Amino acid sequence: MSSPNNLNKFWVYAPDKTDEKAFERRLSVRAKHLENAAKRRIDNDAKGIVDGRIRVGGAVLTPESITGGEKKMVGSCMIYEAESIEVVKKIIESDIYYTAGVWDPERILILPFVAATQFP
Repeated sequence: MSSPNNLNKFWVYAPDKTDEKAFERRLSVRAKHLENAAKRRIDNDAKGIVDGRIRVGGAVLTPESITGGEKKMVGSCMIYEAESIEVVKKIIESDIYYTAGVWDPERILILPFVAATQFP
């Protein structure tokens, strides 16, 4: 196991499915998703987590969400710290948004990431 300072960073974009029930599915499992994500947060020191930690994460919104239209979540974006892309993929595939059919597995991107600025 690598020390936290030696872990790689990975940017994850997980768009939601686009069927009529996708947003409803998101809301129905959102509390569990956030509860599990909180356990992986870096500021929580990822207690008990040995495979990967979330540096930052949140919902992706439609452009109308910030221009006065209805606020609508259409996906998720996270930066993980982990030993490998395979570890992050395993974490994503075990997330309730993935298993409950919220995220579109065919469109999920997991890419190595190097920050040009300091993390908060």
